[in-house]
Amino acid sequence: MTTTAEVSDSTVALDILADTHGFLSVAECTFLADKGYDVKTIYNQVKQLYEGERMIPLNKRNAKNPKRLPQGNPVCEAGLAMWKDGKFSDKGRTRQKFCCPLKTSPDAGCPCHHKNFYNGKKHRGCTRYITIPDDLRLLPDRNSRYFKRTYSLRTECERYNSRFKGTGQERMWVRNKSSVTKLNTLAHISLLAVAIAAITMPGSQSYRKLKSLKRTA
Repeated sequence: MTTTAEVSDSTVALDILADTHGFLSVAECTFLADKGYDVKTIYNQVKQLYEGERMIPLNKRNAKNPKRLPQGNPVCEAGLAMWKDGKFSDKGRTRQKFCCPLKTSPDAGCPCHHKNFYNGKKHRGCTRYITIPDDLRLLPDRNSRYFKRTYSLRTECERYNSRFKGTGQERMWVRNKSSVTKLNTLAHISLLAVAIAAITMPGSQSYRKLKSLKRTA
C-alpha cells in the first residue's frame, strides 16, 4: 500500500492485515512490528479478530515512571507512600488514582513543602494516576526470553526493506502518486520473484543470498 508521507504506518496496518486475510489466512498469526505500531487498536484487533500474538516494543511516549512500593503504591516527592483514591475510566482505559496521605489532615504539613499542598484548597497534596494493566499493550512480558527470541525475527523485514531501497524507490523520479504506486508495485513483484526463484530452483539456493542468486541466474 503506497501512501503519502504524512500518513502513519500504524493507521494503515490493520487495513493491510485485513486485505491479506482475504486471500491468505492470518489467524493465530504473530504480529511483529517496531514501536511505531505500539497502538491500542492494533493490539485489540490482532487479538480479537485473528487470535494472534503481538510482538511490539513499548513506546513510552515520554511517560514518567514514578517510584513505587512493592505493593504498587507510588511514592511522592516527600518520600511518603500515597493512598488509593478510587478508579475511573478515561479514553477506554481504567486508571487508579493515588493521593497525598496528608491531604485531609488539618494540622499536618508537607515535609518537602510542595506547592500543591499549600494551595488553599480542601483537598490538598499531589495526585498520581496509574493505568491498571487490562490494556493489551501492557500485557506482553517484553523482558522474557520468548519475546526477545521471537522479536529478533523482525530482521527479515529489515532485510527486505534494504533490498527494496536498493531498487531506487527511496528517491522517486516521478511526481504523481499513481506513478509512484505503480513503480513500487513493480519493485515488490521483482523482489518476490527473486525470492520464489531462489526457493524453487535446484541447489537449494538461499533467498537471503541475493548476490549468489544473481551469479547463478
